[in-house]
Parts: sequence; C-alpha cells; structure tokens
Amino acid sequence: MAQEPILSARGLIKRYGKVTALDRADFDLYPGEILAVIGDNGAGKSSLIKAISGAVTPDEGEITLEGKTVSFRSPIEARKAGIETVYQNLALSPALSIADNMFLGREIRKPGVLGKVFRSLDRAAMEKFAREKLSELGLMTIQNINQAVETLSGGQRQGVAVARAAAFGSKVIILDEPTAALGVKESRRVLELILDVRSRGIPIVLISHNMPHVFEVADRIHIHRLGRRLTVINPKDYSMSDAVAFMTGAKSPEPLAA
Repeated sequence: MAQEPILSARGLIKRYGKVTALDRADFDLYPGEILAVIGDNGAGKSSLIKAISGAVTPDEGEITLEGKTVSFRSPIEARKAGIETVYQNLALSPALSIADNMFLGREIRKPGVLGKVFRSLDRAAMEKFAREKLSELGLMTIQNINQAVETLSGGQRQGVAVARAAAFGSKVIILDEPTAALGVKESRRVLELILDVRSRGIPIVLISHNMPHVFEVADRIHIHRLGRRLTVINPKDYSMSDAVAFMTGAKSPEPLAA
C-alpha cells in the first residue's frame, strides 16, 4: 500500500507480572478500511486494542496517529484525539434516553448564563443532532429519540453505540465484538451499519470471533498470535479455515508482506 497508515503501532510490549500480553506487537490501520483483528483467546487482542484506545499504557513501543506519535493515558485522551471505541458491553446507560446516551459526557449546554452558570442542557440541540445522526445511518426505525435505551432491542442498542461513535469518532472507530450477543437479523443490520460508516470514510477496527462476519466485511484481517501480529491477510486470498489454522498455529503463513 502506497498510502500511510492512519493509526500505527510498533514494538508494543505489555507485561502483567510474569505474563507478557503484548510481545513486540505491530499494528497498521489504513484510511477508509475495515481491518478485522482476530486471534485465539489469550493471544493478546484485547491488550492490543486497549493500548491503542488508551485503556492501558504499553511498557514499551510507539503508537502513531496520522503520522504523529501519541501516548494516551486514558480512553478520554484517545477519544479527544479522534479514536472512539465501542466495547462489547456498550457502556450505554439503560435508564437514560437515546439522546442522553449519544451525548453522555459531552452534553451541549445552553448558550450564555443558563449554560455557563446554571449548566442547563440544550435538549433541543441534542435531540436534533441525535435524530440527524441516527437518520444518516438509517436507524430511524427508532421512533422516539427520548425513549429509554433499555426499551430497545440488542441490535438497536448496538446501533445507538455505533452511531455515537460515528458522530464523534472523527478519525478511527474500534468495534469490540459488535455482533456477539445478537441474532441473525440484528447482526445483519449491524454489519450493514459498519459498511455504512466505512463508506463515510471512517476507518474501522473490528474485533470479532465470528469468521463469516469478518470475511464478509473486512478489507484486511490482522491475525494476532502469542502477543504479536503474526500476519495480515486479504480475505479474498484465503479461506476461513486458513485463518483459523494461522490463529491456532496449525499452519504458518508466508512472511508478512502486507
């Protein structure tokens, strides 16, 4: 690839006592692509994603975003830099409305004294923005922007979480097992949503155990094994059983050229 990665990591090391979770791990995400990250349990996928999203600080190594070295001390710092992560547990507040969840931690205040001194929220602006973002992503089957998130189906909740990430994640969106708890129909909607977000030019990192989903939407597949990047494959050139064989160590890939 001639273009430069938007998000890159080199030589990441993370130890927890005697356990080495990341062992000189590398990572590259290119503009406008869906990069799937797969690996066996305990391969270090989670540690890699946590390092990239600011949830953990690597002991060694370098992370670059748009060519500049970054060092996130928290997910909030990563978010401010334009990296949004949607975790498996969604981090939505079930009792709050869709609009409130969209703006959790970044509420819009009313202009002037009301907002600055009395910290009044500009509900109309928040609801308008939330409605626009959900409509953009074809999620307005959700009738009422003020209904509580706990009244939504699993797929709709995932939709709200992805819409929130797309609305605020200006540079990169990381999705951790977005279809794990969903049925076939809802999974389909979320996969369409992922492709939709990508079509807007936002690159996506997709962590998933679901091979059919990975092979359906990913442009490239990063295979993580024993704490490091083993290889990156093009799903058009390999089968699912190849990917599983690489993941488990049953087969060795060609030296990395991707």
